[in-house]
Amino acid sequence: MIEILEMTEAEMMEVIENLESNLRQIRTGRASSQMLERVQVEYYGEMTPINQVSRIQVLEGTQLVVKPYDRSLVKPITHAIAAANLGLTPQGEADLVRINVPQLTEDRRKQLAKDAQKYGEQAKVAIRNLRRDANNAIKKSKDLPEDDRDNALEDSQKITDSYIEQVDKCVEAKKKDIMTV
Repeated sequence: MIEILEMTEAEMMEVIENLESNLRQIRTGRASSQMLERVQVEYYGEMTPINQVSRIQVLEGTQLVVKPYDRSLVKPITHAIAAANLGLTPQGEADLVRINVPQLTEDRRKQLAKDAQKYGEQAKVAIRNLRRDANNAIKKSKDLPEDDRDNALEDSQKITDSYIEQVDKCVEAKKKDIMTV
């Protein structure tokens, strides 16, 4: 039983990490290099994360400057950022790419807060599915006394509740960050 619960908890931790990664992608009106974390650039025929082929700097909190290690990557980086649907407009220059991060409107902030909530709901569903799978595995084990089985099911619920609470905290923190002007 302990193995099942530990494995389930590890998988729930991965769900939280995935949620945090998704929430980092949602912009808050301030420039952050994490906004470009998932952008992939074609480099010698391979899709490569942008942060492996360039240096990303934040200027004055409102502008990102992407300086590729290889000048020939300015155009592919510009296209990759535009294609990533981040709501950003990259401007390619001689040896770098500038990205002005516009201030968010109130409607856009509300939409981004809804997106954060949606990611949170998806994480909760994933956590509940993991709990269901663990509970099924616990119930199927015939060699356990009924009391131990009931205790394991209780522990499974406690673990689930703690991870659901973590999801709520992450989402609320992100929503607060988004709505702060």
